[in-house]
Amino acid sequence: MADRTVAVLAGGLSHERDVSLRSGRRLSAALRGAGLTVVEWDTDAGLLGRLRDERPDAAVVALHGGEGENGSVQTVLEMLGVPFVGTSSQGCRRAWDKPTAKALVREADFATPGWVVLPHSTFRELGAQGVLDAMVDRLGLPLILKPDQGGSALGTQVVRDAAELPTAMVGCFAYGDTVLAEQFVDGIEVAVTVVERDGGPEALPAVEIVPESGVYDYTARYTAGLTDFFAPARLSDAAAKAVGELAVGAHRLLGLRDISRTDAVVAKDGTVQFLEVNLSAGLTETSTVPMAMEAAGTSLGEVFAELVTRAIQRGD
Repeated sequence: MADRTVAVLAGGLSHERDVSLRSGRRLSAALRGAGLTVVEWDTDAGLLGRLRDERPDAAVVALHGGEGENGSVQTVLEMLGVPFVGTSSQGCRRAWDKPTAKALVREADFATPGWVVLPHSTFRELGAQGVLDAMVDRLGLPLILKPDQGGSALGTQVVRDAAELPTAMVGCFAYGDTVLAEQFVDGIEVAVTVVERDGGPEALPAVEIVPESGVYDYTARYTAGLTDFFAPARLSDAAAKAVGELAVGAHRLLGLRDISRTDAVVAKDGTVQFLEVNLSAGLTETSTVPMAMEAAGTSLGEVFAELVTRAIQRGD
């Protein structure tokens, strides 16, 4: 593999640019450690020219949010015929929209918290207070509000009192025009990484997430010391099996490829609840994917080197 050149695509213009750059640097170092030649490219106006003029053997999309997960960059790679690690553009579009992913998962008989989806225009045209009252009547409290698209928990807020809703909605709409309001499920929050191997998609050990603040928001995700992680998660054998089955099931039914991460909650009654799936999860020092790999007895470089080989072999 030493003669193979891999382009790690990071940065971009989304709200998650800084995290993406951190993920890209760590992934690049890991791939070099695995013996590959790596170039790190920002996803800007010069990307297409570099892909044509310095054509890599494969690309790895380490972008978070925006064009990196909604299928846009993947479409460009497909048009240029550049093999890449990760989900196809079609699968990205299906999974990027959180309500769509939740609906497909629920149709497959997996549990997911009740939700409603409302655009900003609905509150403006029908009256914010009346819509908020109906939302609480429908879902109850507490609620978790999040943009219907996006990652890193940007704009995500937990609301326990109806009086907090207007301010929380404003914060959520700062990151998108449509809000997903979801019943908040109290329990053990886990992240489950799925990696495709020759035998098909496999769930790595779940990582348990215990944020100091009680909410796994952007600050808790990327500030060392604000969240405790347990890998593997402190779950019963039955719960560990169930979260693994959920993650693999979501990976398959959403048409994902190579690697994904499913976020879920094991409720106090033992029910495993699907929250969302991530196509290009963080790879920073505080991210759960590298923790899961370590718990499985492997490493970031080893896993992604294998995925690069798979991408080159299939040719995309």
